[in-house]
Amino acid sequence: MIRTTCVVGAGAIGSLYAAHLARVAESHVLTRRADHAEALNSQSLRVSGRADFTTHVSAAVAPDALSEPDVVIVATKATGLEPAARTLSGHWPAATIMTVQNGLGAEEIMRRHGDWQLVSGVTFMSGTKHSDTHVEYILDTATWLGPWEQTPYERVAEIADLLVASGLKAEALPDLRPAQWSKLIFNASVNTVAALTGLPHDHHFAAEGNDADLGRLLRGLVDEGKRIAAAAGVELHDDPWEMNVLATKRGSAHFPSMLEDVQARRPTEIDLITGALVREAGRCGVDAPLHTALFHLVKAREEAYAA
Repeated sequence: MIRTTCVVGAGAIGSLYAAHLARVAESHVLTRRADHAEALNSQSLRVSGRADFTTHVSAAVAPDALSEPDVVIVATKATGLEPAARTLSGHWPAATIMTVQNGLGAEEIMRRHGDWQLVSGVTFMSGTKHSDTHVEYILDTATWLGPWEQTPYERVAEIADLLVASGLKAEALPDLRPAQWSKLIFNASVNTVAALTGLPHDHHFAAEGNDADLGRLLRGLVDEGKRIAAAAGVELHDDPWEMNVLATKRGSAHFPSMLEDVQARRPTEIDLITGALVREAGRCGVDAPLHTALFHLVKAREEAYAA
């Protein structure tokens, strides 16, 4: 039975997990900043938007300051995963740890730092963090989760049930790879184009009526990603193109995280997203000129920060 949870990383996604889980379990948060932890402990955590409530969480900057949780959700960005894994190293050996990073390879990073039972997750849930103690819930889409290595499926289903009981959407899958790859191709196509054009994810990404329409590039990127998935032996859970079209019809334009990173001149998650897809293409002997070009362009954009 899951009585205590801990979310590592209190950005928008981490805050949404922590606040919702506090409705059904004891909820802890591991933050990077002491003032962030202090604010959460003194003011609680408010959710607005798709839901409207305030819950109490216990926060700290070091694992030793928190009691051992049953389940840990590592909700940092991909760029923060290695430091988070180092922080957890040697702590909470009986916990089940779930990763929810974009791209591929998060589980291997966690495994290098401990022998925890691991669950692999992906989510399309999104939010906007207005302050350390207030997050707006924007997209209430599901978290998909599945077992990693020898983790029993029953444990995955138990975590999914807890997320659903908390008010979030979740689905346990015996094999996460098809869902993971669907999101990988979607992100490698949408996030990189947003980062390079400065456009939020809106109707431009699905437009194909004219030769110059941006949707034609997106279609090419998605099709290239599908060829890589097929060569890797992965049957996709959802069609990334249809995911793209559906997302552009949600009403308001969405700012992908890679666009936000570029605008803030921060390192992006390109290595675990497009980089992972390009590496898989090389491993499988599939040409990937579009994704390779966008990978190098985003890396060059990061290099330009220092220029």
